Amino acid sequence: MPRRDPTAPRLDPLVLTGMEAGFAGDIGPGRRTEGLAFDGVDLTGRELASSTFAECAFLDVAAHDADLRAASFLDCRVERLTAPSLPAPRSRWRGVEIEASRIGSAELYDSELSGVLLAGCKLGYVNLRGAKATDVKFVDCVIEELDLAGARATRLAFEGTQIDALDVTGATLTHVDLREARLHRISGVDGLRGAILGSLQAVELAELMAERLGIEVRD
Repeated sequence: MPRRDPTAPRLDPLVLTGMEAGFAGDIGPGRRTEGLAFDGVDLTGRELASSTFAECAFLDVAAHDADLRAASFLDCRVERLTAPSLPAPRSRWRGVEIEASRIGSAELYDSELSGVLLAGCKLGYVNLRGAKATDVKFVDCVIEELDLAGARATRLAFEGTQIDALDVTGATLTHVDLREARLHRISGVDGLRGAILGSLQAVELAELMAERLGIEVRD
């Protein structure tokens, strides 16, 4: 048996069975919802703070401005979610798969993500300031701005993912694999300590690093 790469995200397959149909009226702030599949439900503007969703599926759901402060998603699947704005600070995401979704502004500061897969998603501003992210993988995503300032990130990977702007100011990174990410702009290069870069990426970052260290480069 091949040895597992200790630097790669550790993701377990998500298996959901025996779910019943869920409706918008089944959920509310502070309520626990378990084993329901929400298909085509409109959650726009809903007050869902401190709610918990366990072993649920969300398919073709609209959630613009749904208040998900301190909400918890445990072993859930999300497909084709649309949300120009998704306020979810201090939320918890454990064992979650998010696929083919479009989110304009994801406010996830001070949140906790563990065992999360995002695949084929188009994301605008992803605010993970001060968040704790462990075992998170982005596959074939487009991210306009990823804000990891002050975050603690362990075993993150970006496969075939474009990141227009990355902010790692004051971040604590451990085994954050950026080798397959297409990076355009980086802020807070000091925060890259603990990241894994490809040789070409390192060359491209040399100018930024030299500027940070006060080194003048001349030919």
